[in-house]
Amino acid sequence: MRAGISRGSTVVGDGSRATGRAATSAARVTTSTGRKSMPATHKSAVAGRDAAIPRPRPRPDKATRKRLRRRVCVAGVAIDPMTESEVVDHVVAALKRGEGGHIVTPNIDISRAVARDAGLRELIAGADLAVADGMPLVWAARLLRTPLPGRVTGADLIWSLSEAAAFYRYPVYLLGGPPGMARQAAARLIARNPSLIVSGVDAPPFGFENSPESCAKVRDAVLAAAPRVVFVGLGFPKQDRLIATLREDLPGTWFIGCGSAISFTAGAVPRAPEWMRRSGLEWLFRLLSEPRRLARRYLADDLPFALKLLTVCLVKRLFS
Repeated sequence: MRAGISRGSTVVGDGSRATGRAATSAARVTTSTGRKSMPATHKSAVAGRDAAIPRPRPRPDKATRKRLRRRVCVAGVAIDPMTESEVVDHVVAALKRGEGGHIVTPNIDISRAVARDAGLRELIAGADLAVADGMPLVWAARLLRTPLPGRVTGADLIWSLSEAAAFYRYPVYLLGGPPGMARQAAARLIARNPSLIVSGVDAPPFGFENSPESCAKVRDAVLAAAPRVVFVGLGFPKQDRLIATLREDLPGTWFIGCGSAISFTAGAVPRAPEWMRRSGLEWLFRLLSEPRRLARRYLADDLPFALKLLTVCLVKRLFS
C-alpha cells in the first residue's frame, strides 16, 4: 500500500501514479492498492528494447535545425541561446507533437567535468537542449561575441515547466533528492498550480545506480507513472546517465536534469536573493550556506576553472 497526497486531480506518491479522480478543493491523504498495468505504448517500447532493436531518432524539424545552427560553444559545450520562456515553449510544442527530449543545464562544475572526460562530452552532446545554468558561461559567451540571452537554471525550470504542464494537463514526475524531499517539492508545486498532475515521486537510495535490481525498480516506477515531464535531481552525471536509459522506454517524455532543484523547490535548501542570482553571486550564497560540502568544489575546482575560462575568452576577444 502506498500513501499519496491528492489535490485537484493530482495524486503524489512515492513511486506511485495519478489516479485521474475528480478534483477536490483541498489536499487529502489517500491510499491505493494493486498495480496498474503498463500502457500498450510502454509495453511495446520495453519489448523493442528487450529485442535490442535500436530506435532511430526522428529527423529534426526545420525550427530545431535552425536552433542547432545557432548554438554557442562555450568551454567545449554547445549551448542553446534561449530564454527560459523559449525553453518552455519548445518543450510544450514538442509534447503536443508527441515528442520527448532531454534538457541539460551546464554550469562551471559540469563544464569542468566535461573538459576532462570525452564520455561526459558525448552525454551532454546527446541532449536535445542545453542551456547555461552558470553566469560565468554567460560572461564567457559575451566575451566571445556570441552572447547568450541569460541564465536558465533547473531551479527555475521546475517551476515554469510545471506551470505549463498544469495548464496542458501533462503529468509530471519528480525523481531525486533526499528521502521525502520530492514529495515535499510536489506539494509546493501543487500549492502554486492546483491543477498540476504529479503522477509520482521517488527518492532512490544512495548508490542505487550500482545495483541492477535498484535501477530496475526506479525504471519500473517511472514507466508505471507514465509521466510526460520528469525532473531528475540526482546530480551530474548520474542523473543524465539515468535519463539516457529512461528515454528509450519513454520517447514521448521530456526529462530535465535539474540537480538540486528538487531540494530548492521543497524549501529545504534556500536560494540566493534575486540580486545575487542576477549578478552571478549565487555560488557565494550557497558556499556560505553549505561551506563543508561546497568549499572544495567551489574554491579549489570551479573557481580556478572559471577564471581560466574567462581569461582565455578575454584574450581571444582582444586578439581576434
